[in-house]
Amino acid sequence: MKSVPLSSQNTIEFTASLLFSQHNPFAPPWVFVGAYLLIWTLFGGLAYLGALVASELAQQVPWIMMNAARIGGGILMLAGIYQLTSLKRVCLAKCRAPQDFILHSWGKGCSGSLRMGLKYGIYCLGSYLLLFVLLFPLGIMNIAAMALLTILIFAEKCFPLGARIAQFAALALILYGTLVIVVPAALPLSGADM
Repeated sequence: MKSVPLSSQNTIEFTASLLFSQHNPFAPPWVFVGAYLLIWTLFGGLAYLGALVASELAQQVPWIMMNAARIGGGILMLAGIYQLTSLKRVCLAKCRAPQDFILHSWGKGCSGSLRMGLKYGIYCLGSYLLLFVLLFPLGIMNIAAMALLTILIFAEKCFPLGARIAQFAALALILYGTLVIVVPAALPLSGADM
C-alpha cells in the first residue's frame, strides 16, 4: 500500500503512478510529470526573458524608472482583478484536484500522458500566473514576497476554502495596488528613485 503524499508534486507523482499502473502499465508516469514540468519551465524561461527586456527598457526610458512603483501598483491591481475572474476559478478548480483531473482527462499511452500533463500544467499555470508576475514589482529576490506568495498559493490549492482565500487575496491586492498608485512609496523598490 502506498503512503499519502505530503506535497503537491508528490500528489501528482503518487496519483499518476497509481492511475497509470492500474489503467496502462506502458504509460510511464514520468511522461505526465515531465509534461507538467515542461509548462512551468517554459513559463520560467519566458518570465526571465521578460525581465531582461523590461530591465533594458527601463534603462532606456527614464519615465519607466520614475513611475516604476505606479506600474507595480497597476500590476498588483491586475493580479487582484484576475483572482476574481472565471478563468482563475476554472483553472484553480482543475489544479486543486489532480486525481479528478486525471480520471476525467484520461488519455491512453505516452501521447495521452503527455497531453494530460500539458493540460494539467496549463491549468495550474492559469491558476497562479499573475501571482508569479507579482514578483516583478515586489522584487524577484525578495524572500518575504516569495514566502507570502508561497503561503497564498499553498492555501488556495490545499485548503477547503481555497476559492474564498483567492477572493480575499484579490481584495488585498486591489487595495494595495490602489495605495501604491496613489502613494508610490508604499511599494519599496530597490534602486529606483521615487
